Amino acid sequence: MMVSDSPAPGSEVHSKPYDRVAVVGAGAWGTALATVAAAAGRQVRLFGRDPKTVENINTRHENPAYLPDVPLPDTLAATHQLSEAVTGADAVLMVVPSGAVRTMAADLKVFLPPGTPVAVCTKGIEPKTGLLMSQVAAEELGDVPVGTISGPTFARETALGHPTAATVAFEFTHTDRLAPTQSPAARLAVSMSTPFFKTYISDDLVGVEIGGAIKNVIAIGCGMMTGAGFAENTRAALITRGMDEMKALAEALGGRRETVTGLAGAGDLTLTCSSQTSRNMSLGVQLGQGTPRAACFDGRAVVVEGEANAASIVDLARRVGISMPICETVHAILHGGADLHQAFADLWTRPIEAEPRALDISLSNPAQPRVSQVQGRAS
Repeated sequence: MMVSDSPAPGSEVHSKPYDRVAVVGAGAWGTALATVAAAAGRQVRLFGRDPKTVENINTRHENPAYLPDVPLPDTLAATHQLSEAVTGADAVLMVVPSGAVRTMAADLKVFLPPGTPVAVCTKGIEPKTGLLMSQVAAEELGDVPVGTISGPTFARETALGHPTAATVAFEFTHTDRLAPTQSPAARLAVSMSTPFFKTYISDDLVGVEIGGAIKNVIAIGCGMMTGAGFAENTRAALITRGMDEMKALAEALGGRRETVTGLAGAGDLTLTCSSQTSRNMSLGVQLGQGTPRAACFDGRAVVVEGEANAASIVDLARRVGISMPICETVHAILHGGADLHQAFADLWTRPIEAEPRALDISLSNPAQPRVSQVQGRAS
């Protein structure tokens, strides 16, 4: 039987927040999380590489490069010295692009106080290794608790104080099981809690991270179909079946299917697939409209995490023997030169399967993928 310090009905249990929080990465999401931590009463140091961004945060209390027209708390201090941000911190949020997580974690280790928890607030899977972002960071950081904060969260809305919810996930040690309210996940959840930022706690780090990584790829697919002229039926099907792909991969890697139905899975998937505020959805829409990749975002070099993760997710799924046809389709279009209309026509004429996995049925599909027919119905 698991022993815990869960409260008796009607009683209150308190968890000690982390007083000093360092946020590594002064992009939109890093700045938004720093704003949340400051609003929660934490002493916050925000690290950014660009001296101009740091100056704007400290003197003008804004970050026009990433969050224009969003006022930042006067108590939020920024620095372009990593040592200044991290030294003495009780907890660290790492908020950098997925391709920079390994390098940044190695740099961070030099200054990180022993045992300091690190939440890697970046969504993705490392190419070639197939590692989740927390696993990448853990390889470089060594023996410190590593987790994540994930959920349906647009940075601008979060920074402006619109009601938002997110999951704080860390793997639980034996000690954490005995006293869960004093675990890194619980303490960080309390540290980030405000009247507008609602936190939840999870011990399923794998499930939470898989949801966050795959939703970006599904969002590109939804964008492609929207841009190509398809309607809400199509998007709803992609979201629902995309969540099933999330569940399958999470379970194969040791996560729990039920986690994917929560904020970091279904919640984040729904948000990202429903608005062009998401760069993933926006990229898909532009590609669906026939815009060449180089001309998307008016030719600006915009990082779209789902674009790179389409390849790493498909590679990982193949290695563990999981079928992910939607992710495969998006990958084929992005990286294999597949025709968008033909690829989605092929997806819709795959074998007929049972939706509950326990009903093991697979039937040949009598429909044939005729790309002209698919295009005509979308117009």
